[in-house]
Amino acid sequence: MRETSWCPSPSRSSLSYCMAMTAALALLLAATVQAQPANEALYLYRGAEREQRLLDNARREGVVVLYTSLAPSESGPLTQAFEKKHGIKVDLWRSNSEKVSQRTITEARAGRHQVDAVETIGTDLEKMARERIFAEFYSPHIADLLPAAIPAHRGWMPDRLSYLGVAYNTKVVRREDLPKTYEGFLDAKWKGRIGLEAGDIVWLAGIVRQWGEERGMKFFNGLAQMRPDVRSGHTLLTQLVISGEVPVGLTVYSSSVEPGKRSGAPIDWVAVQPVIAQPLGIGLAKRAPHPHAALLFADFVLSPEGQGLFSSLGRPPASRKVATALGQFDSVMMDPAVELDESAKWERVWKALFINR
Repeated sequence: MRETSWCPSPSRSSLSYCMAMTAALALLLAATVQAQPANEALYLYRGAEREQRLLDNARREGVVVLYTSLAPSESGPLTQAFEKKHGIKVDLWRSNSEKVSQRTITEARAGRHQVDAVETIGTDLEKMARERIFAEFYSPHIADLLPAAIPAHRGWMPDRLSYLGVAYNTKVVRREDLPKTYEGFLDAKWKGRIGLEAGDIVWLAGIVRQWGEERGMKFFNGLAQMRPDVRSGHTLLTQLVISGEVPVGLTVYSSSVEPGKRSGAPIDWVAVQPVIAQPLGIGLAKRAPHPHAALLFADFVLSPEGQGLFSSLGRPPASRKVATALGQFDSVMMDPAVELDESAKWERVWKALFINR
């Protein structure tokens, strides 16, 4: 195969042309190589003037593009508070966590670098981290976060937590009648009164990991014999508990119960052991088009102000610096990386027990 060259045959003019083209190509390659770590250097900067530099440059950028799975009732107050504080617009796109990760990964693979920050559940953040979409960042508020919720690679940071526990209808079930551990729900009196969310495989994996396979699988085999009402969606399961159609939901997020409870609905939540905890968090794109605004937004979310806002909305914050009653119990913190690696195994077990029965 004959090779072609952009340099013509040697002559004085062609030599000058070749030298110019070589220099231009070298500059282009250098720019390409340097573009990638530019944001990473910014993200890790710790100088004394960091905060002012961030603010000044973020205001020049004018906007931060955020993809999130936060509900509008939560993302709205959060982004409005940031905009009011810093005068920087948040361009928000919201969907469920799976679609958030799908869009982010698809765009990154296609070389469309549109997003600055992604806020969603840890397992989907982990999927994106494995695609090398995120870059590690420094924030003075990271020191306040729960160490158990921080991933080993530090490619994203936890900003809130989800706790899976028991929701019950307060008109149908008395709190004192609820068992202290999940094994108590194997009592025949609970048959026909309990429900599960159809996709809560992490609950199965977490309990088996905590109790050991023998005890854990004995419980789940017994629970399958109770034939719980399996429904798709935590919101639906929560609504069914409120209506009394499903008096007790065994796998309900504490944050799902808070809005109804605060509005006077007959629902409450209790930390039946073991409580399975999952981190949710924020990651910053390596190729973010507005990196200063992205980092400033992450600072805000992880700050006592942002974390306090999460708490006020019924979302357990990841910061130890924010006093909250939303997580004052023992829990088992799941590792999103392990969840991903073992998901196929536990999905087969879950489906055999509760779906394909």
